Amino acid sequence: MLKLILISLSLVIITGCSSIAPKKVASSKVKKTTHKRFQSVSKEEAILLQKGKNREYCHICGMNLVKFYKTSHAAKENGVEHQYCSIHCLSKDIKDGAQLENPQVVDVSSLKFIPVTEAYYVVGSKKPATMSRVSKYAFKSLADAKAFQAQNGGKIVDFYSAWQIAKKDFK
Repeated sequence: MLKLILISLSLVIITGCSSIAPKKVASSKVKKTTHKRFQSVSKEEAILLQKGKNREYCHICGMNLVKFYKTSHAAKENGVEHQYCSIHCLSKDIKDGAQLENPQVVDVSSLKFIPVTEAYYVVGSKKPATMSRVSKYAFKSLADAKAFQAQNGGKIVDFYSAWQIAKKDFK
């Protein structure tokens, strides 16, 4: 009998003992919240350069390119455009022997692709990384990179330096 009372008491505590019924909220008024990653953009904002049924996914790891758009890179191999979720996956493709042409990166400020040689990378900011422990975000403008760095930390480097840091993931 004592066991039955304890179980009943536990259920009352778990489910709550308020005598006031909760207010019903019209379903149209309920705001759904979704966690948005810093790297993410809307589908309308993303520029997908790849063709075919898998165009929304990283050429190497299969991650969604819209969700990881702000770290997205692209390059051509034998005339075919490949898109990557990050400099990490671009580096893996090169490590695996890909001969890539015209490498590009998304400028975080404009969300447009720019040549990697024109980018200022902020490496090691407090913003989340993609496929790595060390974040790497690119900017066309040095002023934009400095403003991002002032808010989020990190070090401003060129593509070659960011690529060298990304290659360390494979050691």
